[in-house]
Amino acid sequence: MQIGEAAHQIVFLHPMSQTQAPTSVSSRKLYIESYGCAMNFSDSEIIASIMGEHGFTSTQDELDADVIFLNTCAIRDNAEQRIRERLKHLRMNKKRNNDLIIGVLGCMAERLKDKLLEEEKLVDVVAGPDSYRELPKLVAEVDEGGRAINVLLSREETYGDLNPVRLNTNGVTAFISIMRGCDNMCSFCVVPFTRGRERSRDPQSIVKEAVQLAEQGYKEITLLGQNVDSYLWFGGGAKKDFKKLTEEEQASSVDFADLLELCALAVPGMRIRYSTSHPRDITPKVIHTMAKYKNICNYIHLPAQSGNTRVLDIMSRNYSREWYMDKIEMIRGILPDCGISCDIIAGFCTETEEEHQDTLSLMEWSQFDFSYMYKYSERPGTPAAKKLVDDVPEEVKGRRLKEIIDLQNRMSTEKNQRYVGQIVDVLVEADSKRSDQDWMARNDQNIVVVFPKEQYKKGDFVQVKIERASTSTLVGVAVGYASL
Repeated sequence: MQIGEAAHQIVFLHPMSQTQAPTSVSSRKLYIESYGCAMNFSDSEIIASIMGEHGFTSTQDELDADVIFLNTCAIRDNAEQRIRERLKHLRMNKKRNNDLIIGVLGCMAERLKDKLLEEEKLVDVVAGPDSYRELPKLVAEVDEGGRAINVLLSREETYGDLNPVRLNTNGVTAFISIMRGCDNMCSFCVVPFTRGRERSRDPQSIVKEAVQLAEQGYKEITLLGQNVDSYLWFGGGAKKDFKKLTEEEQASSVDFADLLELCALAVPGMRIRYSTSHPRDITPKVIHTMAKYKNICNYIHLPAQSGNTRVLDIMSRNYSREWYMDKIEMIRGILPDCGISCDIIAGFCTETEEEHQDTLSLMEWSQFDFSYMYKYSERPGTPAAKKLVDDVPEEVKGRRLKEIIDLQNRMSTEKNQRYVGQIVDVLVEADSKRSDQDWMARNDQNIVVVFPKEQYKKGDFVQVKIERASTSTLVGVAVGYASL
């Protein structure tokens, strides 16, 4: 799942995953639902760790819960509307349990703050992404009869010292958050306002977490950040302009390519992925590092958002169409078989029909393996909402989005057909959604591969000969084990 990809999942705190003795007098039951991007799911694992240390155990039944947290997303309007409807439903549970505490956490919590507590009175606790350590205290404040809020943003918090509780894990893949916040200030995006400024996590704590996951039997990690390419550790943690560092800081600094190499060397038996990259910041050093180590997957998620330079400018993306194309050519030149996916926004403010055609032509030229595609949705508080007019009619947005989706589906089908007859290395992750007699796996380029189980197990690296392909899936038969 990518940083910008919308999703929803119910996650449960596993009592056996607690790493410290409970500090509360009695155990209480916690139920968590996560919405939004991969970063939110990673945050839920941090929340579970913090609550577990304070005596909270899990329940898979919301009606059995003493505390319910919704870890939310504010990237798109439909996500917020779903959460509002969910909150209205959960409030009905208070009729069964007068002491039930309901909390909204994450990006939506930071953005709406008092409105959720006072105007709508849907929740008891509101906590932003940098205040999760305060959750036990906030719950205690509600126990005393009040409502509790903490949405302060931090310049230092990375939660790097915590051991995340792996939630709804398949035991094969896991996320590792390497940084928090974002400095890019894209005009359409609320993330800098809900997650704060960029700060990078100590690389040694990241490597330590990767090694622990390897020891627990995990076979793949995904390094997460809003913009991983701007990762920079120089001892102080918070991001600075490299040129402004002292010579001593520069000599000891760790950039994203360095971090990739540290992880590749520390866990040679694990596959390594990362998300998300920014076209402005991705460097040849990163791509050469990927080429150097077999266990770093040949896959990059590189959001374009638009194929027109004027639109990119008012989006505040800080690159042009030509700059983006140069980055694609750089990647293909170093890693010819690299899978590349994209984010595309249809119908951004003032986008003309000709500019929409520029997006389609960029997609055709780039030959993305797959894309995450959306209609523009104005988010209150963003620069676009303050300064630009959302003037593209909804029916036009819908038609443009359909054209984008149709083009991507055609390209994905054509690209996947090229795998037919080839043997690909995959990592087995879970049962196929359509049959418990088949495995679901992914190849290096992040494409789903389905094949009969036979003697193979979840977590195995397997070679699969592809027999047929669809828009999103490759289907084949195993021909043996693979290795990194």
